[in-house]
Amino acid sequence: MFTAEDIISIHTTKEFHKTAMKIFRYQFEHNEVYQKYCLLLQKDPSNVRHLTEIPFLPIEFFKSKEILSSIEPIQETFTSSGTTGLATSKHHVTDLSFYEYSFRNGFSKFYGNIEDYTVLALLPSYLERDGSSLIYMVNDLIEGSNHPDSGFYLNDYEALTKKLIELDSDGQNVLLIGVTYALFDLIELQKFELKNTIVMETGGMKGKRKEMIREELHQILSEGFGVPKIHSEYGMTELLSQAYSLGDGIFECPPWMDILIRDTEDPLTILEDEKTGGINVIDLANFNSCSFIATQDLGKKYPDYSFEVLGRFDNSDIRGCNLMVLE
Repeated sequence: MFTAEDIISIHTTKEFHKTAMKIFRYQFEHNEVYQKYCLLLQKDPSNVRHLTEIPFLPIEFFKSKEILSSIEPIQETFTSSGTTGLATSKHHVTDLSFYEYSFRNGFSKFYGNIEDYTVLALLPSYLERDGSSLIYMVNDLIEGSNHPDSGFYLNDYEALTKKLIELDSDGQNVLLIGVTYALFDLIELQKFELKNTIVMETGGMKGKRKEMIREELHQILSEGFGVPKIHSEYGMTELLSQAYSLGDGIFECPPWMDILIRDTEDPLTILEDEKTGGINVIDLANFNSCSFIATQDLGKKYPDYSFEVLGRFDNSDIRGCNLMVLE
C-alpha cells in the first residue's frame, strides 16, 4: 500500500519505473474493470515487465464504469463538463490527500511557493456546475495564497480588469488562471500591458468560440495581455496530477507523472520520441483508481521528457482498444 507522501517523494526515473510497476500489479489485483481489460489483451503481471508493456485503460471507460482500486469510502466524485446529452466522466476519489499532495507539490515544482502569488481565477464554465476537479484545485491555491485579493471571478470582467491592473501596477506577483474562451472575452474588453502577471490558460473553448491552433491562440492572448508567454495547464477530470507549460506549448510533468505516445492505428504499440500519436498518461497519484490512462489527445514527446499536445481524436480516429467494451 502506498501513501501520498510515497508518490510525491519520487525524484528519479528509476524510482518512477519501480513504483509504476508496483502500482500496475496492485491495480491489476484490486481494480475489477482494469483487470478485465488487461485480460482481454492477454496481459497480466506475469508477462508485463516494462512500462511500455502496461495496458492503458481508454479514458472513455470513466463514462460508463466505476474505476476504483480501493474499497475505502468515496470522499469525492469529480465529473467532467461534457456535451449536453452525452455521458460525462466520473472520477471517484477515495483519498483526497493524493490529489492535494499532487497539485500542491506539482505547482510548487514549477512556480514556487503559492504564498508568493495573488491568484485570480476566471473559470465561469467550471464554476457554474458541481464536481469540477479544476475548481477544487484552484480554490485550494486561492486559499493557500493567503492574499485578500485572491479569488474567483464568474462573469465580472469589469471588477477583474480593475483588480488585475491595480495588482500588476503595484508590483504584486499575479497568477491569472482562466478557461481559454473567457480569457479571450477579457482581452476583447480591455487590452493590458502586464509586467508582473503569469497568464495561464486551462484549454477549451467549451463551444463558445471556434477552436484555434495553439500558436494562433497564444499569439492573440500574448498580445492582448502584453505578456511574452502564455502558460498552460494540462490536466483532466480522470487524473490527479497536472503537467505545466511555461510557454510555447511545451509541457513538463512532475516526477510522479509521465506520458507515452501510442500508435493511432495500433494502440498497443508505443512510438519513439518525436512521433505523433495518442497520449497515454501514467499518473502515479491516481493510485486509488487507475494510473494508466489512454487519453483522446494527440501529442508528441521529446527526448528530455517534455511533450506537446497537438489536438484530439475525433470519433472516426479512435482505433482498436478504444472500441473494446467490457461486459
